[in-house]
Amino acid sequence: MEMTMNLIEIVALFVVMTILALIPSTSVALVVVRSSTAGFWSGAAVAAGIVLGDLVFVFFAVLGMVALAEVMGGFFLVLRYMAGLYLIWFGISLLRAKAFLPVRSVDHSAASLSANFASGLIVTLGDVKAIFFYASLFPAFVDLGAVTLADIALIVIITVVAVGGAKLAYAGVAGRVLSLVDGFRARRTLNMTAGGFMLGAGAYVLAKA
Repeated sequence: MEMTMNLIEIVALFVVMTILALIPSTSVALVVVRSSTAGFWSGAAVAAGIVLGDLVFVFFAVLGMVALAEVMGGFFLVLRYMAGLYLIWFGISLLRAKAFLPVRSVDHSAASLSANFASGLIVTLGDVKAIFFYASLFPAFVDLGAVTLADIALIVIITVVAVGGAKLAYAGVAGRVLSLVDGFRARRTLNMTAGGFMLGAGAYVLAKA
C-alpha cells in the first residue's frame, strides 16, 4: 500500500518529534535520574516504556480516537496520580539511600529492568494531553482522513527512532556520569540532588492532575 507522505513531510515530522523529545520534561528527568543512579540500561528501560506510551497516544491520534481518550479521562487521571506518587516515592528513596552502589553492583535483573520500563510507561500515559498534541501535530504532515497502513507504520518508526533516540541519548550521557563519579561524598551529593529533583517532579505532576 502506498504512502501519502512525501520525503519532505517525513523528514520534517522526524525533526519536530526529535526536538520535542529532547526538550526537558518529567520523562527526560526520569531517564536521567535512573541512568545517573543505576546505569545506562536502567535509563534505557525507562526510555523503552516512554516510547511505548507515546505509541499508544500516536495510535489514538492517528486512528481518530481522541473522543475515546476523553471518555477514558478518569483512567488516565489515575495513571497520572500513580506517576506523581511513584516519582515522590522514588525521590524519597534516593534521599534516604546512604550512597550509590558501585556500577558493577547495580541491579540489572529482568525484574529491575521491567520495573524501570513500567515507570516510564506510567509516567508517559499519565499525560493524556499528549494525545491532543499528537492529534494537532499529525494533520500538518499526513492526511488523517486518507491515512494508509504504510503511513501508520512509518509514523510508528519515526516515533520509535525520534523519541527513543532522544531519550537514549540522555541515558547515555547520564550513565556516563555514574561511571565517572567516585567517592562517597560525590555520590551522596548526586543522590541528594537527584532525589530532590524527583520529589519536585512528582509534586508538579500531582499539582497538574
